[in-house]
Amino acid sequence: MSEHPVESVWDYPRPPALVPFAGLVEVDVAGQRLARTTSALRVLETSHPPTYYLPLADVDTSLLRPVDGGRTICEFKGVASYFDVVVGDRVISRAVWTYPDPTPAFAELRGHVSLMPGLMDECRVDGEVVVAQEGDFYGGWVTSWITGPFK
Repeated sequence: MSEHPVESVWDYPRPPALVPFAGLVEVDVAGQRLARTTSALRVLETSHPPTYYLPLADVDTSLLRPVDGGRTICEFKGVASYFDVVVGDRVISRAVWTYPDPTPAFAELRGHVSLMPGLMDECRVDGEVVVAQEGDFYGGWVTSWITGPFK
């Protein structure tokens, strides 16, 4: 059983909240540890599972390759830039993103990246394997203590 209290995504605010998360977050891809941190940030938005943002200091940036162009805009966070994840011959396109110059309300996201958990081999939060939010637009991380339904 999870040590975390149950959270309903319908109790999350809009506009979203940015909340520190001190638990252990780990990401593995192609046999490599992409990230391991106890200093993540979570973006909590009504109807969506949390999106985790990991400090670049705790990410193996040698596995990231910047993507030219193809930026997206979030009305809350600002303009996102993307990275491919490259491990040997395996390339996972646009799997990681960052907000290099976030809006003032999300300034803490500077120096952090997020990722699509469904494109990784495994993402874990406090040892629990994450289920990726369905679809390829949102990068939500579903754990046993997060309840929906999800948008």
